Amino acid sequence: MNWFKRKTYPEFWQNYVANFKESKHHKLKDIRFIVFDTETTGLNTKEDRILSIGCVGIENFKIKIADQLECYVMQEHFNADTVKIHGLLKEGTLSKLEEEEAIIQFLDFVKNAVLVAHHAAFDVTMINNALKRMQLPKLKNKVLDTGHLFQKTKLDTTKEHFGLDELSKRFNIPLHDRHTASGDAYITAVLFLKLLAILNKNDDLTLKDLLRSHKRIGLL
Repeated sequence: MNWFKRKTYPEFWQNYVANFKESKHHKLKDIRFIVFDTETTGLNTKEDRILSIGCVGIENFKIKIADQLECYVMQEHFNADTVKIHGLLKEGTLSKLEEEEAIIQFLDFVKNAVLVAHHAAFDVTMINNALKRMQLPKLKNKVLDTGHLFQKTKLDTTKEHFGLDELSKRFNIPLHDRHTASGDAYITAVLFLKLLAILNKNDDLTLKDLLRSHKRIGLL
């Protein structure tokens, strides 16, 4: 990693950071949200690795199917016990990228979008750990967690943690391609829009409202 020794960063990282110098939109309808999910070899953020990344964009309260990214990562760390969940074999026929290339594609795709995920702390940590292995800083994007947003609706205060399956059932969201990164990203995108519709009844909701600190729940 020559850029680290020189205390400079590679061009792809500089391009990513440059996106945050642009003027930012304040109205929700003008913000580019990227809903994303990672499939991993397990839930240990220190030892497990990313298997795949799925992303889909939202703008003007609509899912933009053309604005999506899906990539699979070569598996150096393999956990056979989790294959029954995500279905990703160590070899298989899928075209796979080195982890570094997958992260580069992810950064180029998300740019300065607001990231959205269910159990977002886990997915963000997995991305940040990959960046750390590349000797790069952490993600700069603002992040929303659909689990936290559901709590803001106060529709159910019986417990703190609600899984994606639970909320999908509550909001009648079909679980197509569940436990694939792209499938879970799309399911989460639909959930995100449903939660926004509830929280934005008066059409006065701001990104600041969504980002307002909330008691952390979930996997981390």
